[in-house]
Amino acid sequence: MPTALKLRYYGDPVLRKHARPLKSVGPAERLIVREMIRAMYDFEGSGLAAPQVGIDEQIFVADAGDGPFVIINPEILEVLGKETVLEEGCLSLPGIRIGIKRPESIRVKYLDETGRVYERVLTGLMAKIFQHEGDHLFGRMIIDYATPADREKFKVQLAKLEALSSSLTKSKVNV
Repeated sequence: MPTALKLRYYGDPVLRKHARPLKSVGPAERLIVREMIRAMYDFEGSGLAAPQVGIDEQIFVADAGDGPFVIINPEILEVLGKETVLEEGCLSLPGIRIGIKRPESIRVKYLDETGRVYERVLTGLMAKIFQHEGDHLFGRMIIDYATPADREKFKVQLAKLEALSSSLTKSKVNV
């Protein structure tokens, strides 16, 4: 069964808000997590942050190839090692890929869907996904890392996405 969650695109104001941290994790949050995992796979992404589906909470789900994992109230405690550039795409910016320099390893703290607290070191792809999806929870997107040349290159696509978001937002208000 496909997800009922709708993907939000560049230009939607929810993508620029700071999501609120969860005070606790209960049945309602676990239901949101299950729907987000379903949506991530339906949208063919490797990660999905709550704001990308219009939810104002610090939750993201991801799959780096070992099955889905859930991150709630993420914190980067320490940056470790060198920074490397990896080309990133984003479900909310379809067709746009930008090389982003991020730390290769990070020490993080977060809750899982049961409310258990974790503190661990993430490296490689897991670290990159954590940083990318974590950015969404604080109103940042990959386009914010773009060079002026990249912004110019994607100018038309960005304008189309903003127009699409505007029309989708208006149709939601009129329903």
